[in-house]
Amino acid sequence: MNNSTNDSDTTHGTERRVALVTGSSSGIGAAVARRLAAAGVRVVVNSARSVEAGEKLAAELPDAVYVQGSVADQADAERLVRTAVDTYGRLDILVNCAGATRFIDHDDFAAASPEVWRELYDINVIGVWQTVTAAVPHLRASGAGSIVNISSQAGVRPGGSSIPYAVSKAAVNHLTKLLAKTLGPDVRVNAVAPGMIDTPWFDGVGGIEASMEAVAGRLPLGRVGRPEDIAEAVVDLANASYITGEVLLVDGGGHLL
Repeated sequence: MNNSTNDSDTTHGTERRVALVTGSSSGIGAAVARRLAAAGVRVVVNSARSVEAGEKLAAELPDAVYVQGSVADQADAERLVRTAVDTYGRLDILVNCAGATRFIDHDDFAAASPEVWRELYDINVIGVWQTVTAAVPHLRASGAGSIVNISSQAGVRPGGSSIPYAVSKAAVNHLTKLLAKTLGPDVRVNAVAPGMIDTPWFDGVGGIEASMEAVAGRLPLGRVGRPEDIAEAVVDLANASYITGEVLLVDGGGHLL
């Protein structure tokens, strides 16, 4: 872990801000961690399983640590927050990026079993709640705390990789608004809802490349999104001092179709 110079744009008082980014060993979470670090924010990188990738990313960033743990486990969620505060003495930004999905046709009711629903809700909804609950006292103490949840276009429009996944993200959207109303003015809470983004989630999924090409051909912006596109929106919301309760669609204009 290397120390970087102070950036006044990312400070509160005389200390540089600290961010916990869950699910940040690859894809969108890794892009968010990199963008925050580039802005001078100290970052806690996290993953449930990809330890080597998480450690590698943390080592590449100017001032970061890696913590393994699943947000679906309450003790792990609390430990992630505690590590951030123990390491840096504060927590200013929480980005809930950890998530899971299953690729199930929407008309395959048997495959969308209660076990699948519980698995996805444990990570995508309850995991967010557990991490937020642990982080709130420290975000309030920050004086300018910010939470950004990673949702999905599937939580806004009827689509997505499976019905359980889409419903879990709709729950995240409503949770975002409830938290914003409850935690203001001390903590702002927003969400980013990506459209189709080219991430490792789709590795090995049959037909996904053709599907992405078809989507890109229809989008007003003419391409599938990149993790960096989402990271840009996340960091903008984390810094936007007069925005709370917003669910921002970042889908290349897909909602216009």
